[in-house]
Amino acid sequence: MSTPFPFTAVVGQDDLRLALLLNAVSPAVGGVLVRGEKGTAKSTAVRALSALMPEVDVVSGCRFSCDPDAPDPGCPDGPHAPGAFASRPARMVELPVGASEDRLVGALDIERALAEGVKAFEPGLLADAHRGILYVDEVNLLHDHLVDLLLDAAAMGASYVEREGVSVRHAARFLLVGTMNPEEGELRPQLLDRFGLTVEVAASREPDQRVEVVRRRLAYDDDPAGFAARWADEEAAVRARIVAARELLPSVRLGDGALRQIAATCAAFEVDGMRADIVMARTATALAAWAGRTEVLAEDVRQAALLALPHRRRRNPFDAPGLDEDKLDETLEEFGGSAGDGHDGDGDDDPDPGPGGGPGGQPEPDDAPQGDGDAAARPEAGEGGEPQPSGGGGEQSPARAAEPFRTKVLSVPGLGEGAAGRRSRARTEHGRTTGARRPRGALTKLHLAATVQAAAPHQRARGRSGPGLVVRRDDLRQATREGREGNLVLFVVDASGSMAARQRMSAVKGAVLSLLLDAYQRRDKVGLVTFRGSAADVALPPTSSVDAAAVRLESLPTGGRTPLAAGLLRAHEVLRVERLRDPARRALVVVVTDGRATGGPEPVALAGRAARLFAADGTASVVVDCESGPVRLGLAGRLAGELGGTAVTLDELRADSIAGLVKDVQATRRAA
Repeated sequence: MSTPFPFTAVVGQDDLRLALLLNAVSPAVGGVLVRGEKGTAKSTAVRALSALMPEVDVVSGCRFSCDPDAPDPGCPDGPHAPGAFASRPARMVELPVGASEDRLVGALDIERALAEGVKAFEPGLLADAHRGILYVDEVNLLHDHLVDLLLDAAAMGASYVEREGVSVRHAARFLLVGTMNPEEGELRPQLLDRFGLTVEVAASREPDQRVEVVRRRLAYDDDPAGFAARWADEEAAVRARIVAARELLPSVRLGDGALRQIAATCAAFEVDGMRADIVMARTATALAAWAGRTEVLAEDVRQAALLALPHRRRRNPFDAPGLDEDKLDETLEEFGGSAGDGHDGDGDDDPDPGPGGGPGGQPEPDDAPQGDGDAAARPEAGEGGEPQPSGGGGEQSPARAAEPFRTKVLSVPGLGEGAAGRRSRARTEHGRTTGARRPRGALTKLHLAATVQAAAPHQRARGRSGPGLVVRRDDLRQATREGREGNLVLFVVDASGSMAARQRMSAVKGAVLSLLLDAYQRRDKVGLVTFRGSAADVALPPTSSVDAAAVRLESLPTGGRTPLAAGLLRAHEVLRVERLRDPARRALVVVVTDGRATGGPEPVALAGRAARLFAADGTASVVVDCESGPVRLGLAGRLAGELGGTAVTLDELRADSIAGLVKDVQATRRAA
């Protein structure tokens, strides 16, 4: 067994270490979600925590780690007679991103259940993690239905397995820890809320601290056992402090004053629901126990707010998580005294200002230039000519995106088999049952009627004599189900001079931002290709991080000629590569342009040939027509015909002003 990196040897990351320790003291806090860039010791710290957890006593031979002093009365291996027990270290169980539902919750042997009436149950990872730690690396990449099962078990303290009327329940209480890199996509807000605490981590910019990180890592790699031995005393001290805090926890008093501060803080920051209040109360209590006190102070409430509230204030994926600490201090002072009294305590527990600062205070790129009325307002002058921005440089400063709006659903026609999502129809493991087939591999979703129908004609030949149905493996039928899949939504955005009018580009960015928000809600991957001047650029390769796409969109410059063909060809190449990486995920191309093509020989004909490549591949597409002005050339509609897709205007894209867009897209594809 490899020697883990010592928890106390982790340099910096005070908030991360504190959040993990508070959950070790009180698992009722609800777990930790660690958000941060790659290479910031997220996984190292989580794996190191398991060595600090006190040993647990378990009933000998119980696969579900029942406590001998209070065994689970519903344990599938029970009932347990008093007597033999064993002590073992608390487990840390890792849930792989690609795990199946049966691997997570366990599996029933359906064949034995039908033929013999026996509940033959193989425990899953939730059973293994009972009374220990369940760690999910890259939790934002975990399938939604697995996250739902995971968080339901964490909230209820039990796992339920249901298969065609046969059910098994077992205890599943664990410390839930998830780590994620926000650049790879966000969790849904309702799932974020289910994690008790969230910590933002980032690599230190202090050279001395970075040097110490490298020094300790090299020393550990050279001699893991020797390095761990040098930190053994510190590890033992923290382990003893966790045990002492657990024993003190029931004696900690959460007074009315602290409760008023908690309620006032949650109300002041307008968090949804009551879970935040409960988590803050439990966290403040754990903080007091960790500090060796039996009374919750204002400093505990303040620290609890910094850990429990930032992720609950996000209204959409483009909001930066964080908390206004000045507002927090004012609220705490108004409702029960100054929250700053506890700031001169243990410096290791002081929060890093990162979650409250940074992204929320970024200047708007549109603030500086205000005199663009004449030069930028005339991009439509002349049918084929390009606008000339001030100074003749061919580029203007980025325009600010208009307010996003709810868009009508765009979907890919047909029936896919891609990753679970919420956009297009697909064959999935979850959804409405549409038929039955013979199972390929392990049976996961039994189609009971089809199984009985397959077994019924053979009962006499099999010598059936009792009431039970004689079922064999060949009789079993897997239910086929239809649900929704996530797609790759590839945006191809015209950033040329013909699109550069400030008000117009603001509306275009607002429309793309709205579509990005829709892609986030539907669990899509997104990509962004832009074209202007003489070339096209992949501003963002396909990713699950729609907020990264929003950042690239916000800083998008405009100006120059319109190399429409180059943009389409670059998008076609992006799709070709992505099909090799993820062949099951279908694509939807959204071209945002006025349809003009300039620059080079025969630009219009070249753009038409590039567009027909998408039609030949059967790629679903939509053209968002950005043409404006009294004279409309209809170029975007012509481009949509070449693509084999449909065209909609910016106004028609709104959900409340367009009818049947999905049907139009599908009808166009069928006609093609």
